Amino acid sequence: MKVKLVDISGKATAKSLNLSDEIFGIEPNNHAIYLDVKQHLANRRQGTHKSKERNEISGSTKKLKKQKGTGGARAGSAKSGTRVGGGRIFGPRPRNYHFKLNVKLKRLARRSAFAYKVQQDGLIILDSFNLEEAKTKNLVSVLQGLKLENEKVLFILASPSDNIYLASRNLGKVKVVSVESFNTYDILNAKKVVLVKDAVEKIENILN
Repeated sequence: MKVKLVDISGKATAKSLNLSDEIFGIEPNNHAIYLDVKQHLANRRQGTHKSKERNEISGSTKKLKKQKGTGGARAGSAKSGTRVGGGRIFGPRPRNYHFKLNVKLKRLARRSAFAYKVQQDGLIILDSFNLEEAKTKNLVSVLQGLKLENEKVLFILASPSDNIYLASRNLGKVKVVSVESFNTYDILNAKKVVLVKDAVEKIENILN
């Protein structure tokens, strides 16, 4: 699959790049995407939720009233979950939400995500990309040149760049990652995925 390269001003260059059909041209596997995104979101959960149950509530354990003869329901401890101020019945407890997926399945999910972006015309390949200064206005001018100033954008770089990362931190719709840290969720969550030419070869090596 051959695509045209563009510069940071958004103009097409005379250069083109062959994308691997085994990555960018496959039939997307929806179930692999579902599992990978589910794992990513689960692994982000802290799992520190906690509520007090009846054995953790402070208070007296004295029986509230006699068992019979009151005309009302029997009542024991004031800590009962059915009473105001009592403990939570079957409340949340701290737990680990992490689960494992096979590496081959995760690679298939990322290939499927890239294939969806190609089908939806959501992939842009830059000839080169670098910022001399870590200034947000410099990155905004790049986005304006690419006509992406109001879109959710994911930049995937060949190697980490402090200037580009620092320039993107004030832009809520822009995320910058390197080829070592991109994932299926980020690809699908972005309206446009911008790859630098040098990153394409590394991505193909990782996902093949």
